Amino acid sequence: MNKSPRISAFTEKWFMLRHFVQARWCLRFTRRDQLEAWQKKNLADYFKRILPRASYYANLKLGHPEQIPFMDKAKMMAEFAARNTANITKEEAQTLALQAEQSRDFSPILLHPTLGELTVGLSSGTSGHRGLFLVSREERLRWAGILLAKTLPTALLKQIIFFWRRPLSIAFFLRANSNLYNTLSSRRIDFGFYDLVQGVDAYTEKLNQQQPHALVAPPTVLKRLAELRMKGVLNIQPQHILSVAEVLEPDDKQLIEAAFARTPHQIYQATEGFLAYTCERGNLHLNEAQIYFEKDWLDETRFQPVITDFSRTTQIIARYKLNDILQIKKTPCACGRAETTIAAIEGRADQILQLPSLETGNAIPIFPDILRRAMMMVNPALDEYRIEQKNMQWTIDLPNHENQSEQQQSVREALTRLCTQFQVQLPQLSFGNWQPVPLGTKRRRIICEESIQCMP
Repeated sequence: MNKSPRISAFTEKWFMLRHFVQARWCLRFTRRDQLEAWQKKNLADYFKRILPRASYYANLKLGHPEQIPFMDKAKMMAEFAARNTANITKEEAQTLALQAEQSRDFSPILLHPTLGELTVGLSSGTSGHRGLFLVSREERLRWAGILLAKTLPTALLKQIIFFWRRPLSIAFFLRANSNLYNTLSSRRIDFGFYDLVQGVDAYTEKLNQQQPHALVAPPTVLKRLAELRMKGVLNIQPQHILSVAEVLEPDDKQLIEAAFARTPHQIYQATEGFLAYTCERGNLHLNEAQIYFEKDWLDETRFQPVITDFSRTTQIIARYKLNDILQIKKTPCACGRAETTIAAIEGRADQILQLPSLETGNAIPIFPDILRRAMMMVNPALDEYRIEQKNMQWTIDLPNHENQSEQQQSVREALTRLCTQFQVQLPQLSFGNWQPVPLGTKRRRIICEESIQCMP
């Protein structure tokens, strides 16, 4: 594809369509050996042609992901220019991204003499480090084609193909828009961005007018939209619901499904790339046709992913260790895909709390999913809370309740049972008042601010 800044609309759509067809039908692997052969071929090409273009990798001996040093968000930001092939500095990218954040105009781009248009975006910084992403026009179009191929059900695909039907209408709620997302707009796709800075309730009239076929938003926003739907304020009936940006927890999923009579699917996407998608059978699959995943195992079923995205050519994502906890599903998916099936995205590594073993004194991990289930057993209606660990002190924030002391006692008893089950020491518990987080800020129900000291 021509890398000149001037590319015709027809060429753009053809390029996006080609990747849509490839991702939807040509790269649907049903055998693991075929998928691994595809990865091996693309990784070899990636090491030979792409990695050496970034100065950090130019002098490294490259042949397999294990020969590449690990990286994370902090290293990416510290060595931003050396880890992208356009030699764009962090200051250049950050200036443009912050200007877009402040003006709420997300259309500006960086112009590169050979790569043309470069889109810059800023992550929300859940882990305490705000990240930048940098993509070329080719990558942006490729991403759009792959995203539609992986997430669009057949019924909605017909809205695009059959020109006599109303164009596919997508309502998209996020903290920040981007040229990346606007790439989806066309004569056959009505893409509506809803800025979370303005809240959710302010958009009910606009949503009722749009009547979107597909609704894309973080779980906290989908939950609020579900509440408005159940109150009769919102009268939309989307045919497809996609949860993004946060962990979709069971209580939110049930409420959303009850309000819209649709099971929400998930897109697992981050600054680092399009990582996983929900198939037609409702299971989450790693996007292994574009990304090579290594697994840093935490126990028999949980791991932190280490990714090498061989589809990206501008910002290098090679052996990048994510701070997320994924739980693998051991039984194969009925859809027949060879890509790894994920049972759950549990949260981030800093959501793993720790308590000392009664037997050895060693730190025993208490995973987020286990704590969520314990809190659900207290009261299924307890849909908001926050648990924070600082060494052996746990602070639990709960919403105001007419029987506050009884609710606190129920939580204390539930955590006591959990500690007995895992044979760990009960932490010191204190209680506070839960406060809602602003829309656009990722909800974090569980967080470890300071872990316990392991025994030598």
